[in-house]
Amino acid sequence: MSFKRIDGWGLKQMLSDQAVIIADIRDDASFSAGHIEGSVQLGNHNLSEFMNDAEETDLIVVVCYHGHSSQPVAGFLVEQGYNNVYSLDGGYTDWAAITG
Repeated sequence: MSFKRIDGWGLKQMLSDQAVIIADIRDDASFSAGHIEGSVQLGNHNLSEFMNDAEETDLIVVVCYHGHSSQPVAGFLVEQGYNNVYSLDGGYTDWAAITG
């Protein structure tokens, strides 16, 4: 099993339909400047806590700047046993363009 990919429009629909954990892997300044509402900033400093709190069946979407760095992180989460993991295509940049 591997992670799935989703675009901003798909994520917007997903967020209106169900509970989603948004794991934002961008740096502190970028996260502070703007992020998807309800996002958790995920980094080496809180990865083990995140993994202890998240259930293997939780719906997790990994977000980065442009949709590239999120893919290895999504793959890592799948390798750790999480089975409903997505990478956001276009990253936060596209999300911000879609949602204004």
